Formats: sequence, C-alpha cells, structure tokens
Amino acid sequence: MIVLGVESSCDETGLALYDTQRGLLSHALHSQVAMHEEYGGVVPELASRDHIRRAIPLLEETLSRANVAMADIDAIAYTQGPGLAGALLVGSSIACSLALALDKPVLGVHHLEGHLLSPLLASDPPQFPFIALLVSGGHTQLMRVDGVGQYTLLGETLDDAAGEAFDKSAKLLGLGYPGGPAISRLAEFGDPLAYKLPRPMLHSKDFNFSFSGLKTAVLTVVKNHEEKVIANICEQDKADIARGFVDAIVDVLTAKCISALRHTGLKRLVIAGGVGANAQLRASLNAAASAKKFRVFYPELEFCTDNGAMIAFAGAMRLQINPNAATRDYGFNVRPRWPLDEIKVV
Repeated sequence: MIVLGVESSCDETGLALYDTQRGLLSHALHSQVAMHEEYGGVVPELASRDHIRRAIPLLEETLSRANVAMADIDAIAYTQGPGLAGALLVGSSIACSLALALDKPVLGVHHLEGHLLSPLLASDPPQFPFIALLVSGGHTQLMRVDGVGQYTLLGETLDDAAGEAFDKSAKLLGLGYPGGPAISRLAEFGDPLAYKLPRPMLHSKDFNFSFSGLKTAVLTVVKNHEEKVIANICEQDKADIARGFVDAIVDVLTAKCISALRHTGLKRLVIAGGVGANAQLRASLNAAASAKKFRVFYPELEFCTDNGAMIAFAGAMRLQINPNAATRDYGFNVRPRWPLDEIKVV
C-alpha cells in the first residue's frame, strides 16, 4: 500500500510517499523560514498563500523521485490539525480534491501523532511501549505510547512550550527568528557559571512543565545589564545568557524524562518535535541514558521539524491496523485545536 502524505500545519509544506513494504519512497519539503524572518515570526496569511504555491510542485517532485504515478497511490493522508486554520485548510483541500479526482480513500491525521511516530522511520526504531517527549514550538508533553493510537498524557506545559521559550528568549537577545537554533549555537560559547537561571517546576513531583518564568528571568537579566540596551551587550555576555537559558531548559526536560521512565518502569525514551534536534538536549539525554541504563531514540534530523514523511507514515500505520480508517467522504474539516487524547484508538 502506497500512502501519500500532505503536511501544511504551519510554515513547512511537506509531501511524501510511504510504502508499507518498501518504506519511505521519497519526500519533499519547503520551509518558509526566510519569508517569515523579516516579521519575527509566522504570519498566518502569508503561510497559507505559500502552501498554495508550493504544494503541487512538491507533489510532482515527490512522485518523480519515487518513480510513482498518481494512479499508483492507494490512499492519501493529510494533517487535519492542530495548527494554523488557514494553513490546514490548504493541505486538507488539496488532499481531498486529489483523492476525489483519483477515486482514492483519504484520511485526516493528527499532527502530533505524526511527530510521535516519526522516530519509527529511523534505521534503529524503538519498540512499543515507550515514553515520548514531544517538544516543539507549540507543544511540550510527556506521553506513554503503547502502540499506534494508544497514547496516555503524563504531563504537559502549563504555559509556554519549550520551543516558544527558545524563540522568545532569542528575540530578547536580538538573535532574530527562528530563535531556537540561533540561541543554541550561541550557547556553545557561553560560560555555564556566569548566569544561574531558574529551573521551573524541576521539583514539582509531577510531569508538567512551565517555561514562561524562565523567559521572564532572561528578560530580567537583560534589563538589569549595565548597558541596558541589548545591542550594546558584548557577544560574550550574550553567549553567557544563552548558555544559562539553554542549560536551565535542558535540565528540566532531562529530569522530567527520567522521572517519567522511573514512574512507568519503561526503559525506552523517544524524543519528537523540532526541539529534539537541539544538540545540548541530545547530549544531556544521552549522558543520562548511559548513567541510568535506558535507551533514547530520536527522529532523523530531517524529520524533527514538520514534514510530509511523518504524516504519510502515521496514515500508513493506521491503515495497516484498520483499512476502513480512510474513507471516500471528501468533505473535510480542520481542527486547529485538537488534543491528542481525543483521537480515536485504532
């Protein structure tokens, strides 16, 4: 069975083909980072318009790379939510229109389920069950994953997501957008002893997170700096602040993951979402895994951010278990807000 995946939830347009026998056949992705950079963040209307421009050329590229004809597609999976409403509508309408034209079944996929399952695309995939840390610009959640469609929420952020805190703190340091990779790179040159920033909810004895206070702590440090103006703060001081921020957020994420593993008795940890590409987080978790005797799994770096491959794969996994999950009902609706625990168990 060959499944076409369509991803358009935010600022990446992704198309991919996944074959349940041969694996991932091809994928193509366009990122809108350069377009949104001058605005300091994603502009929803611009994102939607760009998805319209990019989707069909990316589809043609994906088909060409895989040497697959339109008629060879068996089903189409698309991101139904959560995400930006306009962006989701573009991908949904393209997927359903294409399915109607080809007389193929179509399936709406939960964006976060795609992220949760993306490490299974790696050459050394984890086995169920496992603990998953879903950490991105919009979400920070700890889940127990017992199988496709079997997700138990253990804890989540009470305010800012980790990726959101990265972007906001980077902006305070004048690093622009997207801030996560920039502040991570700058932190490599910082002194870990220069600024000891708070570790919110580190000892809360639950699996929830809170990062707005950490962002406020960065703001306080910047405002209290003797130069007062961020442009005049020397690069070394910026690096020290960045290091203090990154160390704080990594310490919290690592500690909560260890706590969740201890609580459940599981020995496998999966990291999913854009922040999963963060070098400091990976180093911390790898060290903890070695010391605490558990295994940690990551998606391939190209699949950490939003992509069509994870949607095609998630759709294929659901269809293998329940072939009736896809239908020929081509009317569609999108769900900009869609808690993961509301999706149907396969």
